Amino acid sequence: MSEYAVVNPATGETLATYPTITDEALESVLAGAHAAFLTWRNVPVEERAARIRKVAELHRERRDELAAIIVREMGKPLEAALGEVDFAADITEYYADHADKITGDQPIDIDGEGTAVIRRSPLGPLLGIMPWNFPYYQVARFAAPNIVIGNTIILKHAGQCPESAAAIEKMYADAGLGDGVYTNVYASNEQAAAIIADPRVQGVSVTGSERAGAAVAEVAGRNLKKVALELGGSDPFILLSTDDLDSAVQAAVDARLDNNGQSCNAAKRFIVVDGLYDEFLEKFTAKMTEAKVGDPFAEDTVLGPLSSLTAAERLAEQVDKAVAQGATLVAGGKRDGAYYPGTVLTGVTSDMDAYGEEFFGPVGVVYKVADEDEAVKIANDTSFGLGSYVFTTDEEQAARVADKIDAGMVYVNVVLADEPGLPFGGVKRSGTSREMGLLAADEFVNKKLIRVGA
Repeated sequence: MSEYAVVNPATGETLATYPTITDEALESVLAGAHAAFLTWRNVPVEERAARIRKVAELHRERRDELAAIIVREMGKPLEAALGEVDFAADITEYYADHADKITGDQPIDIDGEGTAVIRRSPLGPLLGIMPWNFPYYQVARFAAPNIVIGNTIILKHAGQCPESAAAIEKMYADAGLGDGVYTNVYASNEQAAAIIADPRVQGVSVTGSERAGAAVAEVAGRNLKKVALELGGSDPFILLSTDDLDSAVQAAVDARLDNNGQSCNAAKRFIVVDGLYDEFLEKFTAKMTEAKVGDPFAEDTVLGPLSSLTAAERLAEQVDKAVAQGATLVAGGKRDGAYYPGTVLTGVTSDMDAYGEEFFGPVGVVYKVADEDEAVKIANDTSFGLGSYVFTTDEEQAARVADKIDAGMVYVNVVLADEPGLPFGGVKRSGTSREMGLLAADEFVNKKLIRVGA
């Protein structure tokens, strides 16, 4: 049975299956990616950027078709799917616009005579292992900068995203990049390990779970390959003061329910100072429970199904276990097939499994704290360190708390504010690298020192 299939989570219907690549065909892909690299690296950067710009244009031209695909594949509400396609186009275009910056020489001031520069040059074929929750966005932020740099891409998408994977490959082909510059493979996990081990492949980037990241890193380490990891998160949303509680609550709900709650950098733990806690909890619960659950193609749907029946069952098990261990289920918690409503938990303590877990779905855990210090303590008391959110009217407090939080990203008084130029990534068990922004272009390059005497 193929590992790649489109199973509509809204209905459970299998719409299409795709065969796993044969070992013989995979060898052809590896040879093609290596041969393409030897040519692509010498294509003028202006031309590489122009081809990538065309990929961005094709995202926009095929917007409706691309969005419909991922609604079917993973249940994303249509409006969110359209937004993802737009964002993927913006990210792709960003790297076309900044091609000179990510490939240009970096002069170094030296004490002696002569010159010294850091010259960025490509490494070779790279493997990308991508997740199902953002089928276009995740690929764009990995593939676009690396192709502009001169690397070539082999892309293994999630098993439930074969149709979007094929659509992405077609855009790169239609943009005129040529055979082997971007190749989609329906590979098994064992075949992915073989790709990483192949001496022609120079690095691997994986976005996914801690388990997946650890497995890939182990194979990469054995083969001395560069690995970039973007993993899970249990991001804190800290509310210390506000002059508009309704807006703060809406921001909290938006940050929790985006993408059906299936976003690694979604706000998941809501840490609220005592004086605001009761009113926040009441308003937050009301907003979470009024979020409409339904057909992801319907215009007024806020929450479509989770990505699969298995994902919904797993989330329900987490919530049920939290309640069994003593947490309070304030609202929600009733699964209907792959659908799961906005859910609120309180009373979660450090001796419960839920305290250290990531809830990958529309579940918010609310904590009451006495002050800033306790808020920071709870925020940092996690194995994750991806993103975080701080709401306060005190600018000095905002700066102080931002410095104290152990995370790769801190957003102050704003949510859902990602943009192509802002780096994305975390610390601790949330990952080891950065994507998006100019930092993303430094992950898979040879930063070569060229020192010239007088």
